[in-house]
Amino acid sequence: MVEKFHLKLDDMKEEVLKMGFLAEEMLEKSIIALKDRNKELAEEVISKKGEIAALDFNIEKDVLHLVPLYQPMAKDMRTIACILKMITYLTRIGRYGKDIAKAVLELEQEPHISKLVSIPYMAEMVNSMIDDVLKAFETEDLSLIADFDERDDKVDALRYSIFRECISYMTENPRNITQCAHYIMVARYLERCADHACKIAEKVHYMVNGEHIEIG
Repeated sequence: MVEKFHLKLDDMKEEVLKMGFLAEEMLEKSIIALKDRNKELAEEVISKKGEIAALDFNIEKDVLHLVPLYQPMAKDMRTIACILKMITYLTRIGRYGKDIAKAVLELEQEPHISKLVSIPYMAEMVNSMIDDVLKAFETEDLSLIADFDERDDKVDALRYSIFRECISYMTENPRNITQCAHYIMVARYLERCADHACKIAEKVHYMVNGEHIEIG
């Protein structure tokens, strides 16, 4: 009975990783679409919203089915709690990827301002946080998330830098207002994705050793 439970739990963790990689891919491709003004890639990202929603629904259903059936204790229960939180945060990351992709469609014909005002660099930092926290969940190696406080601070600083730079471009030329308004929102979406990665890291830390921490 115990062995069967752990096999099912391992299957659930694999599904969570599948969902995590999908959310990460949606975010990463949305930024590539923005940078390259690639309408087709943006539409591909938007088309994934149903897939990530289905993963969220099915994982939650299957994991909750394990609780009354096997009555897990201690770390197993912490893993289940971690999974239930993770799928919510991953859904939101995927949704932000979809929102950025929608912005691409609106800005398809607009020329970029100042190489996207550090947005690609900010996106690289955020995606690295998502990638590392998924690896930490898979391997239980907490060293992968040990510096998340510092990384989150850098992402926050970039968001404010992008905001200030965009305001200056908008002030200089009113024709930049629409473009820069979208840039500001994209930077905000990326900051929120970093926050979600931090929240996942908190849950992974608790899953591994039973200690609550606060990041960011």
